[in-house]
Formats: sequence, C-alpha cells, structure tokens
Amino acid sequence: MTFSVFADLHHYPGVFMGGTDEDLAFIQQRAEEAGSEFIIHAGDFCHGPSLAREYLAKYNDFHIPSYHCLGNHDTDHTSLAETLALYNMPNGHYFFDRGGYRFIVCDPNYYLLDGEYVHYDLGNYYKHGSLRDYMPPDQVEWLRETIDGAPGPCILISHESFERPDGVKNRDEVVNVIREANRKKAHSVLLCINGHHHRDFLRIWEGVCWFELNSASYDWLPVRHDRYPEELCREYSLLSNTVVYNDPIHAVVTLEGTSIRIDGMESTMFLGINREHTDNPIYDAAGRAVTPTVQSARITLD
Repeated sequence: MTFSVFADLHHYPGVFMGGTDEDLAFIQQRAEEAGSEFIIHAGDFCHGPSLAREYLAKYNDFHIPSYHCLGNHDTDHTSLAETLALYNMPNGHYFFDRGGYRFIVCDPNYYLLDGEYVHYDLGNYYKHGSLRDYMPPDQVEWLRETIDGAPGPCILISHESFERPDGVKNRDEVVNVIREANRKKAHSVLLCINGHHHRDFLRIWEGVCWFELNSASYDWLPVRHDRYPEELCREYSLLSNTVVYNDPIHAVVTLEGTSIRIDGMESTMFLGINREHTDNPIYDAAGRAVTPTVQSARITLD
C-alpha cells in the first residue's frame, strides 16, 4: 500500500514564503499520480487553523483521505480544542488501520512543569523551552496497548523525534515500548516518521526504520541574515530567519510486507542561499546538515 507524507509546510502568509496554495496542490497532484491511498503530514501544517480555514479546507476536503498530526506550531494562534476540531482529530494521539498496517499518530507536544504535563496551547510553551517535548505516561501506555492490538506492522508518525538524542525528552520510554513489542513479535513496529527538525535523515536502529522527514518549505535560522532582497523581507516578516527550498519536498512511501520503499525528491535552495552563506552553524545539534532533499530508499527488514 502507498501513502504520501510531508512535514513542516508552515502555511503562514506574510511570515514565511512556503506553504502556498501551489505547494499543497503539488503534494496532492503527486499523491494522485502515485496512487496514494491517503496523505498525512507530520506536524506544523500551519500556525493556527482558525486563521487558515480556506487553505485547510483544500486539504481536509481533498478526494484522497488526508490526515493530521499535531506539531508545536499548529496551536500557536488557535486553541488546542479548536485545532483538534478543525483538523478532524479525535485527540492529539489516535490511530487508523489501512492495508493490514496500523498507523499510529503520536503527540509529544507537552511540557513538564512542576510534575504536570501541559499540552501546547496558544503558544504557552514558548517560555518553557527546556521543559518541552514530552510524551505523557498515559500516552506511552496507550501506545503500548495500541501496538499490541494492531492487526499487522505499525507505522508511528510524530512531529518531534523519538530517535534523536535531542528529540522527545522521555524518548527512552517510547523506544523501550517499541523494543519490547518487536521482541515479542518481530516487526510489530516497522517504521517511525517524524518532522520538526527540518532535516533529511534515515537510520535503521532497534530493527526499525527511523525516517526524519525534511520540511516541505525551509530551514529555520536562529541568526538572521541579509542575503534576500529587502522587498521580499518586507513581504515575509521572518524570511531572513530562513533558507528556503524551491519546491515542496516530501515523500511517497510504499509498504509491502516488511519492505519499505521511500520515493523522495530533490529541490534547490531559493536564490542559491544556504546556511553556509549565513552566520549560523552548518550542522544542527545532532550533526545533521540542511539539504533541499528528501532521500529515496529501498529497505527490507528481516
């Protein structure tokens, strides 16, 4: 079975360049051509769906079923409750079964303050940077039960990473759930996909394929640069904090048994500007460089 997946589209008119109507249409057209059974994103579709209702409708009402996963920015300007309603999500974490596989959408968008797990809501997490990105214990237990009850191999989709050392704070608890499930029954968890970090990375670890999906739009830079034309920077207020991809890069994934085929795509950097041209480090905290690509791969897990 085949599905399309993208991450970090960041539809935010007047702020970021990417996430346009044309970008979304490109992803949807490629899904049609690939025969994808559904489309899903790994978070940060927009910065508040109540501000992007018309754009959201183009995704929600598309004739190929289209699913959401919460990112840290999806509730920036819309409450969590309203975001879930507009995204047609029963909860921040949920699952659905297709083609003999179980797709599990996880929600590590919590910060831990004074022993309480608080969900991101209307930008409340900005002042708690060091306390961010937790998956609460009840959701970890839900994940264990959801994997145990699956009809076949599971694919986990989350915004933040369970693979990166600088990802979800209690990643070890989640990895242990996956490890125990695969110990009881091989390939209970086949593939884990995350966004958030705007990097293209693939790793086989603990018998699982871990796929860090690049942003469909740009890479974020903490230190602003002056490489883009002034008129564009006036049009997009945070453009100088980004280096932008010319195309909405994403993946089409095909599953057959324990085989995974990832059909990525390559783009180029807008105006040729990359991190090397700015005062930002080339590599992120995990030692991963920005590239305007989503890699392709053919993997069979034995």
